[in-house]
Formats: sequence, C-alpha cells, structure tokens
Amino acid sequence: MKLCVALDLPTYEQNIALVSELKEFDIWLKVGFRSYIRDGKKILQEIKSINPNFKIFLDLKLYDIPNTMADASLEIAKLDIDMFNIHASSGIEAMKAVMKRLKETKNPPIVLAVTALTSFNDKSFKYIYEKSIEEKALQFAKDAYSSGINGVVCSAYESSLIKTHTNHTFLTLTPGIRPFGEDASDQKRVADISLAKKELVDFIVVGRPIYQAKNPKEITQKILSNLL
Repeated sequence: MKLCVALDLPTYEQNIALVSELKEFDIWLKVGFRSYIRDGKKILQEIKSINPNFKIFLDLKLYDIPNTMADASLEIAKLDIDMFNIHASSGIEAMKAVMKRLKETKNPPIVLAVTALTSFNDKSFKYIYEKSIEEKALQFAKDAYSSGINGVVCSAYESSLIKTHTNHTFLTLTPGIRPFGEDASDQKRVADISLAKKELVDFIVVGRPIYQAKNPKEITQKILSNLL
C-alpha cells in the first residue's frame, strides 16, 4: 500500500513547503483542482525538482464527451505526471476512448476511474444515482475494468469487493483516510489504515491529518511505518 499526500493547502508556497519537508520519503503527491487551477504546470515541475522520484497523482476527475476526454488525457500525459483520474459515470465509450488515445504515448500514466465520491452518504448518493453506493460503485468498477482502465477511486468499504469482481491487480485508491481515527470533516465514508489494509487498498490519500499536524514529517513517518 502506497501513501499519497494531498496538496490541498491555500497557497502555492505552503504546498511547496510541505513537499520540501517530506522530500526524503517514498510517497505520491496529489495535486487537485484548487492547486492545479491556481498554479498550473509550475507546481508539477517544482515537485519533480525537489525530488525527481516523487510520483504525482493529478486529481482532476475528467468528465465530458468521449473525444474531449481523450484529447484532454493526451495533454495530461505530456505533463510528466504518473497518474490521473476520470469519472466512471462518463461511460464505457469515454473510458475506452481515453485508453485508446493514451496508446499514442510511450509511457502512459496510470488511469483511475472515480466510482462514488467519499463525500456521499448512501442517502445522498441514491438520490442522484437511484442505487446504493455499493451496488453502483461495483457496476462502475466493472465498467472501468472492462474498458481497460487501471483501477478506481473508491472508499475503503468497496475496495476488496471490487477486486473480487474484477482482478486482484485492479488498483484501488481511497481518499478521505484518517490514519488514526482523526476527525472526518466533510468526508462521510472515511477509514483508518487498519481498515484500508484489510480491504486491500493500493493507495491511501491523506491530507489534513498530515498538513494540519504540528510536525507533518513525524506523522508521515508514523503513517508509513504502519503501512508495512
């Protein structure tokens, strides 16, 4: 299981200070909407200059018509990132279009499909999708798997179920991890490290528990020690 640290701080300078503080660790770094819209390619380049071995997850959750998603994916592949995501609800045609377009690149990044955002609870999810989170997340995951996508973004609660119905090598990334039972904040379906391990999660995303800590380096080391 790999640790992915979310760079969700209010400013470019704060994000880069955090990256610099964690430069000795073997971790992934997640750059999301806020940071990428504000800082663009500059933050990606600076991360790699601090430590070329850092892996970058560009969390933009693409959702559009198939050709537009495929075009955007090709541009993302040129950014020297290692993983990005799209919405599984964009459909099988769109997911297949993305993977087909990425074959034009020499070293395509990992592509994950978002199943159900972890900010949903079952009631709010069912209002939109008319099915339970577990049922729909599994359907989205099976669609992604059949489309050639590398894995999915899901909560820890769906991870092992998804692997059972796809393949054990089909990746799962879980946001909203509270490593040692910290406050859930705006997330609904959170989990700790122990549950993520049990559910065979491949990547855990941790944000606030690290960057709001008095000593981010210390908590990162503690998390990594518990992943072994």
